[in-house]
Amino acid sequence: MPDLSSIIKAYDVRGVVPDEWDEATSRAIGAAFAEFVRTDSGTTSVVTAHDMRDSSIPLSRAFAEGVISRGVDVVEAGLGSTDMLYFAAGSLDMPGAMFTASHNPAQYNGIKLCRAGAAPIGQDSGLATIREWAERDSYDREPERVGTVSQRDVLAEYAAHLHGLVDLSNVRPLKVVVDAGNGMGGHTVPVVLAGLPLEVVPMYFELDGSFPNHEANPLDPKNLVDLQAAVPEHGADIGLAFDGDADRVFVVDEKGDPVSPSAVTALVAVRELAKGHGTTIIHNLITSRAVPEIVREHGGEPVRTRVGHSFIKAEMARTNAVFGGEHSAHYYFRDFWRADTGMLAAMHVLAALGEQSRPLSELTAAYSRYAASGEINSTVADAAASTAQVRDTFAGQDGVTVDELDGLTIELPDGSWFNLRASNTEPLLRLNVEAPDETRMAELRDQILGMVRA
Repeated sequence: MPDLSSIIKAYDVRGVVPDEWDEATSRAIGAAFAEFVRTDSGTTSVVTAHDMRDSSIPLSRAFAEGVISRGVDVVEAGLGSTDMLYFAAGSLDMPGAMFTASHNPAQYNGIKLCRAGAAPIGQDSGLATIREWAERDSYDREPERVGTVSQRDVLAEYAAHLHGLVDLSNVRPLKVVVDAGNGMGGHTVPVVLAGLPLEVVPMYFELDGSFPNHEANPLDPKNLVDLQAAVPEHGADIGLAFDGDADRVFVVDEKGDPVSPSAVTALVAVRELAKGHGTTIIHNLITSRAVPEIVREHGGEPVRTRVGHSFIKAEMARTNAVFGGEHSAHYYFRDFWRADTGMLAAMHVLAALGEQSRPLSELTAAYSRYAASGEINSTVADAAASTAQVRDTFAGQDGVTVDELDGLTIELPDGSWFNLRASNTEPLLRLNVEAPDETRMAELRDQILGMVRA
């Protein structure tokens, strides 16, 4: 078995098929995963699901062969979104494996692994061990039996669970344009939003892992252009864009303007706090400063974390937080096994819009207080040296706060701040800037980019 370090990342498996991994690799990872969860918790069954990519079915079947070779049973949930797999892992109390490369191009595929109850598995919580065992591909123990493979369709159960968390049956009629990007939203949205007072205008619902219309990555503004045009064209109240595995959602208002994920985080946080079942809200350090302000104004306790789902989920478990949000449009719910689900976040926004009469742009204006740059990437030869230069420029100035929880965060006396983080996988620095107004944001953004790109 080859070195798997190039495809087993910090949080998941990801790589080009078949150049970087293939069915034999998947079979070995399946065996290692089965042995890991059996040793870790005595597990005798795991659940799998897969997206619409051409390689997903053969890779998931090879993985199942590896699992059953170690005496562990496989329940195949079949075609689904990543949050549907998390639902299955939570409701069935089984470890899970989702075959998807999310928003990556067609030649990629991957596996997102979790423990029973949708608890995350990352490098420090099992993934390094799974990689080591898969590379070795041999075991001292002989299993007592070969496992079995069965099928279970959980899509209707998943939809019912979501409906139990957000009731949309009595909202005012809404026209909703949904861009599924030829990804898994095209499979789940028709079931979850059926029978509600919603007129859904579908865009790119055909499941096609070659992504013929645009990449299924709404974080890149160019992939929102079609939706932004379609919403006002159809006279719709809202637009929703899902990524390839539909665990993230991006929102567009009735004018075709994007609603920032920070505003969505604040809106959903207020709704979760109103339930009275908890006060802690998690947000990563790149979300708008409006998020902790609004959380406090509604009686909540904001907790700031590093970027990344493993950090968010760990803090949610530690604090028993009711909700967590990230700038990348991942939204996490205690009522959903602390897992991220774009669909549930979308339903909260639809409910907030449909329970009152104002248009979405007016509704979300209250949650958008500052001017933000969005994430800007710069290719650099030496990320550490560039970051140090920026730090030295600002540190020591009166009223400046320096924070290195995750990369470099500088807070300035006028209320502006920025974060500069190195990519874990590429020679990139990622910059996020926020300021009281657009002029100041642009000035600070250009100043930092000038230093980083010099």
